[in-house]
Amino acid sequence: MDGLQRRLNESVRLKLSLTLALTIVVVAALAGAFSFMSALDEAHELQDDMLRQVAQLVYRQGLAASLAPADQRLDDGDEESLVIVQRLGEGAAGAAGVDAGGPLPLPTTLADGLQMVRVEQETFRVLVGTARNGARYAVAQEAAFRDQIARASALRTLLPFLVLVPVLLLLVADLVRKMFRPISALSGEIDRRAEQDLRPVDERHLPIEVRPFAVAINRLLARVSQAMDAQRRFVADAAHELRSPLTALSLQAERLAQAPMSEPARERLLVLRQGIVRGRNLLDQLLGLTRAQSAAEKPRNPLSVQEVYRRALEDLMPLAEAKRIDVGVEGTQDARLWVSEIDLMAIVKNLLDNAIRYTPAGGRVDLSVGANADGAWLRIRDTGPGIPAAERARVFDPFYRLLGSDELGSGLGLSIVQAIAQRIGARIRLADADALRQRGLSVELHLPPACVQRPEPGADARPAP
Repeated sequence: MDGLQRRLNESVRLKLSLTLALTIVVVAALAGAFSFMSALDEAHELQDDMLRQVAQLVYRQGLAASLAPADQRLDDGDEESLVIVQRLGEGAAGAAGVDAGGPLPLPTTLADGLQMVRVEQETFRVLVGTARNGARYAVAQEAAFRDQIARASALRTLLPFLVLVPVLLLLVADLVRKMFRPISALSGEIDRRAEQDLRPVDERHLPIEVRPFAVAINRLLARVSQAMDAQRRFVADAAHELRSPLTALSLQAERLAQAPMSEPARERLLVLRQGIVRGRNLLDQLLGLTRAQSAAEKPRNPLSVQEVYRRALEDLMPLAEAKRIDVGVEGTQDARLWVSEIDLMAIVKNLLDNAIRYTPAGGRVDLSVGANADGAWLRIRDTGPGIPAAERARVFDPFYRLLGSDELGSGLGLSIVQAIAQRIGARIRLADADALRQRGLSVELHLPPACVQRPEPGADARPAP
């Protein structure tokens, strides 16, 4: 009971459905009871009219009322439907009983009119009247049979209620569900949105009672959008402002490196220059994250993934050659995507840069792409240390870095990739490149069919494990 009460307090739809159902059942019960009683009274009235009509034949036209011989009695099945007509005083003592075909032992003191009389443990409806010749007659019928016929007739009036009330309950439940469908659709639409999707909710198709909530949600989304824009502008402006002093520090450090100094001082200068480089990379990543979180323009033409791979490899090949890492693209499959070139290049370069940086010298980094009816996939695999399964959910957080990593970085690369993927509707999956030895990292980016122009004929059905 407590669970039902809690659900009623939480669900307007359930409360409305239950209230309407109870109202329909109560009204139907009252209407059925009234209909039953009215039909029962009407059936009794019709039976009394029948007794009056039989009495009129006796009183006005002087029909003789004589008893039928015992051998001409009605069958047992028809005894209850028998209408008895007799003169008062015929049911003398010692005469055959009613069940044997004899007269009713009615007292002669009965008043004229309709009345209920108890005879031989049975109740009869009796109409007593006086004929033109002064004789008094009684027209009687067994009350139990009359009540049975009346109840059967009255029960037939309840059949429409018994059939229509369940149908009405189902219709009401379906109507309530359809009435709340716009609200469910609205909640589903908002729930499926990405974090950066702050478009206003379309309120035109909503009922008037719900429209104020949609208007309030749109105003809240507008305020959140303004706050996020202000935050992104602040980060972008701060990054731009910090680039100038860092550039000046870098130039000063380069000039200082040309001056004669002791070996300890040169080592400290090297650490200083590495810190300056790391600061500049951090500013570049902050600007990239700001761009990734901003809405990008829709591409005018589909973009070739193989072309993006080629350009990213050209930019990062010096880093790979410095560590003697074998970097290349597997296969000749390609996919043409309706994705912004800036977004796709940012995704590939960040993933490829991470793979090269964290792969030991002499390692291997492979890129691949494919498309099918379910969309397209981009995959970058390396032979580095990989990421533990317990840490894979946190590596997408800004500035989060794995403990024990000696590589220079800001911890924003995967955050940028995640922000762009959410905005374009893509999914990222991290796995071990070598599942048996749990080594290496495989990063797969799955794009929905809406982002793919068409699958290439030679593409695999799904990415290889």
